[in-house]
Amino acid sequence: MSQRRFALIDRDGTINVERDYLSDPNDLELIPGAAQGLRKLQGLGLGLAVVTNQSGIARGYFSRETLKTIHQRLQDMLASEGIRLDGLYFCPHGPDEDCQCRKPLPGMAFQAAKDLNFDLREAFVIGDKAADVDLGKAVGAASILVRTGYGRQHEAKCRPDHVADDLLAAAQWIALQIKGGDGN
Repeated sequence: MSQRRFALIDRDGTINVERDYLSDPNDLELIPGAAQGLRKLQGLGLGLAVVTNQSGIARGYFSRETLKTIHQRLQDMLASEGIRLDGLYFCPHGPDEDCQCRKPLPGMAFQAAKDLNFDLREAFVIGDKAADVDLGKAVGAASILVRTGYGRQHEAKCRPDHVADDLLAAAQWIALQIKGGDGN
């Protein structure tokens, strides 16, 4: 396949430590193993795009400008680890708003695939909630639930293609899928 494959990765509880409505860039802290996992995915040749629900904007907990600052800090932290994100997508809407971007709806994934020119059916969706797994299923991607963040609580609520302890373990599983075909 000539197109690059991608990993669509949740932010809170998957890359960074879960904080209820993270609103201070100084509170951003990477989960142990997350940078190594992202670096492994990047080393496999996968593109990396973050897809994150950020209803704190709709709820008035923080502004789009604050979120932009948080995302710049995240990109800077990852860059210091040798990691480059190809895209960063967020849904600012609350759960009761009528939008197509709030996970598990596929809007962010469709936008990322369009912007970055990849086939969602060849992608991997990684996250710590049932909504992430359901997003993967909705777009035909492989879904991996990580046990960090809310992952342990959501494990019984969904049926991912794989469950991993953290982002590094998810990346190791993805490496096996890529090197061993579809893994079936």
